[in-house]
Parts: sequence; structure tokens; C-alpha cells
Amino acid sequence: MDELNNLMHGFSVAMTLPNLGFMVLGVTLGILIGVLPGLGGANGIAILLPLTFSMDQTSAIIMLSCIYWGALFGGAITSILFNIPGEPWSVATTFDGYPMAQQGRAGAALTAAFTSSFVGAFFAVLLITFLAPLVARFALKFGAAEMFAVQMLTFCSFVGMSKEPPAKTLAVMALGFALAAVGMDTVTGTLRMTYGVTELLKGFDFLIAVIGLFGIGEILLTMEEGLAFKGKSAKIQLDVVLKTWAELLRYWKTSIRSVLVGCWMGVTPGGATPASFMAYGLARRGAKDKDSFGKGNIEGVVAPETAAHAAGTSALLPMLTLGIPGSPTAAVLLGGLLIWGLQPGPLLFTEKPDFVWGLIASMYLGNIVGLIIVLTTVPWWAAILRIPFSVIGPIIIVICAIGAYTVHSSIFDVVMMLVFGVFGYLFKKLRYPLAPLVLALVLGDMAESSFRQSMLLSQGSLDIFWANPLVGGLMALSFVMLLWPIVPVLKHQLRRRT
Repeated sequence: MDELNNLMHGFSVAMTLPNLGFMVLGVTLGILIGVLPGLGGANGIAILLPLTFSMDQTSAIIMLSCIYWGALFGGAITSILFNIPGEPWSVATTFDGYPMAQQGRAGAALTAAFTSSFVGAFFAVLLITFLAPLVARFALKFGAAEMFAVQMLTFCSFVGMSKEPPAKTLAVMALGFALAAVGMDTVTGTLRMTYGVTELLKGFDFLIAVIGLFGIGEILLTMEEGLAFKGKSAKIQLDVVLKTWAELLRYWKTSIRSVLVGCWMGVTPGGATPASFMAYGLARRGAKDKDSFGKGNIEGVVAPETAAHAAGTSALLPMLTLGIPGSPTAAVLLGGLLIWGLQPGPLLFTEKPDFVWGLIASMYLGNIVGLIIVLTTVPWWAAILRIPFSVIGPIIIVICAIGAYTVHSSIFDVVMMLVFGVFGYLFKKLRYPLAPLVLALVLGDMAESSFRQSMLLSQGSLDIFWANPLVGGLMALSFVMLLWPIVPVLKHQLRRRT
């Protein structure tokens, strides 16, 4: 009951005229980012984060989260009309969405994608509404050892559940820890890896690194590929929407299953992309007519879109309650909270209730606004894709540079942004994942602080991490996740011997 009262208060915060305006602006910018291949939610939020420095904290997080919802919706447009996934998690949508467009059913495919996205996000927000306060209250009992165990579990989960080779994940994560350690040690006051450069006394700014790694790196890669877009035009008419909604009711089991898959993969650091593929695979396996998948089956659009949005939304639950981001986009939002002087975690619910419940209420409203905007403006977004990327690319780079400069009004930050951009480009070319690097860069300081506090409390004994069932269980689960990639190898070896 308290959750409902808090949620009603959150709606009163989110539904003020300025916040509604920021909501519409955020969704519109997000859809633009989503339809442009090479950007995406995390990149777009990183690039536009400096715009929020002078805004009220609640309005800023509402606008940024709505950019995220918009990007989630926008990715489906290019997947279905152009066979070009605007986001990694939209790849599975192309399997049946693009064939539907080729068959003249683009309106139905887009309606199914947008509606399924809304359904997935809606149930994930319900999960956040009722589960987040419970998790936050439980987390208030955490000490330094428990917090380090949770952070350890997050790092190990990224290694164990990543689709990339564990060695690559560990390598970029180690680089992220090293970058997080640059600057003055706040405990001892000694300088670490500054090499006489005064600008590095405060360390690498998280935002500069993210704009370079995600924004510049992706734009360089997209320019190299020389993208040109040719696809189907589409208009969504009311009768098509109503017919598709009636048809979607037949796939309620697929929707529920995809929501469960998405929420699980979002709360754990599995992410939206694996969730979309897993939901697509389960839908195909459970269908009576398996051969129709890949040829324009609407169920093949419903499953990945529902799961991807459920995962993308539920990834905010661990970020808000524990300060642990469940996705790269959540990591960027976490960085935004830190920049605004907010400490994500259980205390956020008691110290900043307006902020937290305003954000949760805006998730409901933002998705409704997003659904309405994409259903009514699809032809406009499709037209944007016909502008040559050689025009759009330089504009985005200039916006990135302005964003980096505004952080500290320093040219050094712009130079570092370009350096990080080159590294981001190389990492993408070499198929090194960037999410673990960003995670280590954001959480590195917090994990170090929790570990040091634990060592001080235990007078240097590691036994503190096994002192009670909770911290011991979290540490044991961490090691299981860390060693999970070798399980298939061991199974293979056992089969060969038998």
C-alpha cells in the first residue's frame, strides 16, 4: 500500500508541465537516436548527459530515462523497414519484421513491435514499483563486506554471462579498474598514475570516457562502413493498429514468457540482446508452425521486442536499489546520478523519495508517450534515414565535442574524448566488449572503498567475506559465475573420455 501511495506522489511530481515537456523531448530525441544505426541508448544518453547539468535532478533523470525509452522504440523502425537493426537487441526483430514489411505488412509489424515493447516495459516497471522498495529496505542492512560481495557478484556475472570470450571481458575490465584508479588516492593522498599531468589529479572523468568510447568510437565505425539506407516506406493506419492489437491477444503466452525472460536477464547482467534472442528461440520452439519463423511470423516480432524492453527496463532495478547497473545504459545513468551528487543505493529511497518515485512514475508515462509518438510519426523517422550519414556523422561528432567541453570547460577533455574514441573504435573492430570497461570505470572506486572498509573492520582478514551466510553466499555465487565459462569445457572433456 505504501508503494501505491508513493507512486501516486511520484505521478504528481512527474506530471508537472515542465517534466511532461522534458518527457516528450526525451522520447523524441531517443527515437532519433534509436533509428540512427551506430548510436543507441547508452551512446545517446552519454552524448546528451551534459545538457542536463543545469537542470533539476528529477527533471534531468526523467528526460534521460525517456531518451532511453525512445531509443528502445526507435530501434525497431530500422529493423523492420530497412533490415538494419538500430540497436543490438533489434537484430532478432529483423528475422520476421523485415519479411513482413516485404510482404506489405509493415504497419502490422511496426504496431506489433511497438505494442510488445510497451508491454515488456510496463511489466518491468511494475516489477520495479513493488520489488525495488523491498530490495532497498533489505539492502539497508548491508555493511561494507556485503556491498563488496554484491559488487564482486556483478563483476563476475559480466565475465560468466558475457557472450564474448571471458579473457576479453577480463582484459577490458582490468583496463577499466586501472582507469578508475588514476588520480589522487582519497585515503592516503598519494598520486596514482598521473605521470606529472595536473589534469589527471582528479582522474579520468567517467562522462568523457563514455562519450569517446561509445559515441565517437561508434561513429568512426559507422563512417568506415559507409552506411546507405534503402527500405520500405510505411504508414500506420488506425484500422491496422486495431486489427494487430486484436491479433496480438492470441500470443499472450509468448508475451508472458518473454516478459519473464526479459526481467530475469535485465536484473542479472545478461542484458537485452541475449534476452531478445532467447525469447525468439523459445517462441520458435513452442510454436506449432516452426517453419513460418523467419518468413514473416508476427510472433517472431512479439517475442524479441517484449523481452528486450523488459530487460532494458528491469536493468534499472539493481541500479536504483543497490547502485549496481544491470546494463551499459544503466551504467551511464548511474554516472549521471553521481555527477548530480546523488548516491544510488538503498538510502536513495529514504533520502530522495521525490526523485526515485518521480522517476518510476515517469517510466509509466514515458512509455505511454513513446508508444503514441512512434505510432503516429513513423514516416518522419523513416525519412530521416534517407539523409546521407556523411551529413549526420560530423554533426554528431560536434555535439560530442561540445558535450565533453562543457563538463569542465577544458580542451583537455575534448582531446581525451578523441583518444577514448579511437580506443572505442579499436575495441569494436577487435570485438572487445565495452560494457565491462564502463562498469569497472563506474564501480571501481566504490568497490575499492568497500574492500578497504572491510579490511579495516576485519584488521586485514579476508574471513570477513565469509562471516555470515549472506556475504558468504554472495561470494560463493560470485565464484560460480566467474568459473561458469569453463563448465562447457569440462563437460566436453568428460564426454570425450566416456
